[in-house]
Formats: sequence, C-alpha cells, structure tokens
Amino acid sequence: MVSAAPTRELERSLRDAGHSCIVGVDEVGKGAWAGPLAVGMAVLPVDGDLEGVRDSKSISEKTREKMFDTVASWCEAWSVGFASALECDELGMAAAQRLATERALRSLGVRPDAAVVDGSWDFVTPLIPRVEMRVKGDTSVLSIAAASILAKVTRDRMMRELAEHFPQYSLDTNKGYPCHWHRTALQGYGASAIHRRSWAFMDNFVPWTGTPRVDRTAPPTLF
Repeated sequence: MVSAAPTRELERSLRDAGHSCIVGVDEVGKGAWAGPLAVGMAVLPVDGDLEGVRDSKSISEKTREKMFDTVASWCEAWSVGFASALECDELGMAAAQRLATERALRSLGVRPDAAVVDGSWDFVTPLIPRVEMRVKGDTSVLSIAAASILAKVTRDRMMRELAEHFPQYSLDTNKGYPCHWHRTALQGYGASAIHRRSWAFMDNFVPWTGTPRVDRTAPPTLF
C-alpha cells in the first residue's frame, strides 16, 4: 500500500500567519547503539512540489540514495547537524539532540522564523522563534519528510564509512541500530569507540563513567 504524500498545509498556515522562512526538522539515529545522532533541516521553495518525497523510513535505502541529490537541490537551504556517540553518552540524549540541532542551524545558511518538527518533544525552542510539533510529521509534513531523507542518507553514508574501520559490527547494513548480528558482534568483540556506552545494554560489555567535557562551539565529531 502506497503511503499518502506529505503536504505543505502546515507550512502554508505558518506563512499565512506572517512567517517567511519555515524549516522542517527531523532526527535520525536516536535509538542506535553506535554512531552519531543526526538532526536534519530543510527549507523548501515557496512554490512547486517534488514527486516522491516521503518519510525516509517508508522508502528503501536505494530509493533514498537516488533521491538525495534531487531533494538537496530542490531545497532553498538544508543542513544536517550531528552529536557523536561520546557526546550522547556525556550529555545525555536530550542535550545531545539539542546540540545537534544547534549545529544544524548554524550550518543552514538562513535564519528560520518558524520550524515544523517531527515528534512530540520540542528540542528546537528557543533556537527558532516559533515551533510547531507534529507526531508522525515526517509522514504528513513535506518539509519534515525532506529533512528526514537528507538526514537519513547523510548519516547512512557516515555509517558505511565507519564500517570500513569497524567491519565486525556490520554497520554498513545495520547503520548502528540494534539487530541480532550487531548484538552478536558486541558479545564477541565488545563495544568500540563509536558505541554509545551509556545504554544500559552496554553494561554487559564495557562499563562507562563519563564527565561532561563538550565544547559547544566545536565542529561535530564522530569519535
């Protein structure tokens, strides 16, 4: 069954309310055992839609890769910000998500006056003056769907690169997420430098004791 196409209804309502630069925001990688957390942002052109844009989870990896350049070129502005596995451990997931959002916003090249964000937890205020949350917004709001594709493909490419350095974890296929083969590799090899050791599951492999020491002005890191 083909999913319904996301629309611009929310963006149009914000534009009618006087907002001129509206950004869609989506997070990728929050539930992963390894690799960075990513936050994608996408500002769409005022007119014209792009066929095939859907929530990144509802389309195949091959299709996402084919769409990436087209979606990126279509957007007036887009960016992806990251928080490393170490930052997720030391800051906690909520603060790491805000950090990745700050980095994405700094890289965006424009200053949005409104944001439409996937989910129910607001990790964008006060960075952008007005924030509208939408549960499952990546399936219903076009700019969020675009942000989800850009963030997912960018993070997936990073995970494939990391798989070359850590081949035992099959990161090229699982992208750092939980699965049988990832669990088996952890049981055999333990956690690597790119694993989030603050997950309770990781207590079976490597104890973690962390002291926050994150420079918020520094560029994003993967290790």
